[in-house]
Amino acid sequence: MDKKALLIIAASERDANLYYATRFIAPDSFVFIQIGGRKFLLMSDLEVDRARSQSEADEVLSLSRLSADYRKRKGERVSFIVLIADFLQRRKIKSLLVPGDFPLLYADAFRKMGFKMETKPDPFFDERAIKSPKEIRAIETALRHTEAACREACKVIAGSQIRRGKLYHRGKILTSEEIKRIVNVALMERGCVAQHTIIAPGIQAVDPHNEGSGPLKANEPIVMDIFPQSMETRYYADLSRTVVRGKASPKLKRMFAAVREGQEIAYRMIRHGADGGRIHGEIHKRFERLGFRTGEMNGRMQGFFHGTGHGVGLEIHEPPRISIGKDILKAGQVVTVEPGLYYEDAGGVRLEDMVVVTKTGCRILNRLPKILEL
Repeated sequence: MDKKALLIIAASERDANLYYATRFIAPDSFVFIQIGGRKFLLMSDLEVDRARSQSEADEVLSLSRLSADYRKRKGERVSFIVLIADFLQRRKIKSLLVPGDFPLLYADAFRKMGFKMETKPDPFFDERAIKSPKEIRAIETALRHTEAACREACKVIAGSQIRRGKLYHRGKILTSEEIKRIVNVALMERGCVAQHTIIAPGIQAVDPHNEGSGPLKANEPIVMDIFPQSMETRYYADLSRTVVRGKASPKLKRMFAAVREGQEIAYRMIRHGADGGRIHGEIHKRFERLGFRTGEMNGRMQGFFHGTGHGVGLEIHEPPRISIGKDILKAGQVVTVEPGLYYEDAGGVRLEDMVVVTKTGCRILNRLPKILEL
């Protein structure tokens, strides 16, 4: 049987699997190799000392020293890939297991040098899906910051004045862009960075990933979806709330109540061994019984047409999925619960909390209330 090594070549600032394996953050690519239970990093001279002091690798080696050693043995200069191959061959490695997004250019080069290449889809490390108590605490901390930022946004919306159907704050029309600024600054002050924060008013929210733009109006829903990353721990949080400044329409109130009921269905069903597809299906059926049909209407999808939830950790979207597939939940996973309803004649409603899957149920991590009318 061929001796196998795990290999990742990436920048850990952008690659969650590499950061998980090393707990070392770097903006430029470096080499991670795992042989048995031993972890090696091949680093540039710029990062080698920092990697030795900060990473969880067993051994950190300088690429320039490896290159000098190769030149001494072989009498010639060597390319980056050949240097890695030499490191592996000297340890009798013939097979490489790499992530699904491993660069094809590198993979072809290793194949030409006689290595057997195998790929593994995300998560590259299966244990990433089950969060340790330390990881759960990191997610909860990020969530507390997210809830604080959402409270600041809700405070501004609730305190705004209604004039001619629009919201005003400090004498100016209140816009989606201003609420995003308030949210994002509040998060930065708490050591988190958010991208693509959604503050989507009215009909804009019928497209669930529309980030929202322009003036906010009275008596129409504002969907807020905030999902920052902690710069200290690298873990994400994910939170959605829907609010109305003024009076919600009767249909919107029914939608809000239905979405809250959808969350309660998920809370009751989530546990170790539960089928995510079945949970999603039960929420869909309940919405249909309440009169909220899903499908194409007037040329666009309306109703409940996204998943109920997804895993969260070092990436904002991780396995498992609570959706149309058959993902079986496991104790220790952290997942979102975010059903939603979207109709052109009412706008959108989405509520999102995070839970930890347990052996007998789930533990809700959120503390922020769900209030429709502000």
